[in-house]
Amino acid sequence: MGSVLLNGFLTGMVLQVAIGPVFFFILNISLQRTIIDGLFAVLAVTLVDYLFIAFAVMGVGKLIEKPKIKRALGIVSAIVLVLFGIVMLLSIQQTGVENSPHTMLASNYLSSFMSAFVLTLSSPLTIVFWTSLFAAKAIEKGYAKTALAFFGFAAGLATCVFLGGAVVLFSTISASIPFALLKIAHLAVGTLLIVYGVVRLFNVAGVNLPFGSQRNG
Repeated sequence: MGSVLLNGFLTGMVLQVAIGPVFFFILNISLQRTIIDGLFAVLAVTLVDYLFIAFAVMGVGKLIEKPKIKRALGIVSAIVLVLFGIVMLLSIQQTGVENSPHTMLASNYLSSFMSAFVLTLSSPLTIVFWTSLFAAKAIEKGYAKTALAFFGFAAGLATCVFLGGAVVLFSTISASIPFALLKIAHLAVGTLLIVYGVVRLFNVAGVNLPFGSQRNG
């Protein structure tokens, strides 16, 4: 079983390379708030990932693959991304330039957790991704359902390790980053979320654009 766990963890780490809006959103929380806020956001993403993995193991991904359901979920996830981006752009207007980097946004663990939870949960089509991955591993490695569960656990753990490491790193250097640059980063992440949302809407409409379905978002 050790080889299954190692394979799952390494696969999960490789998947982290396909960064998406959730990754940038969490880094922004870490820079604008505190390291604890960032870690609460990572916890939220990890929990949702495990939820999706559990659904994939149970075969829910097959249901979501139905065209009408897939299209509806795609539209909802795109709208959520755009709304998150708009909220972020509006919130920057409420912060004064005289503030310091550490007071740009008040620390709020529940808000950090819930915002990351909802943003990650807005991409239920990730279940289809995990279902496809598990099917491939079942064929390639001959994994039974129990082995797939262990594989999924290790893959989900990779999300926690990768994002947690990124949060610690960026939180450590946040004090040396000029406040103006932090505000620019805040604006950039908000804009990026809107762009991702618009791209997803185009993809749902059948117009394939780049970076519309990265792993972390």
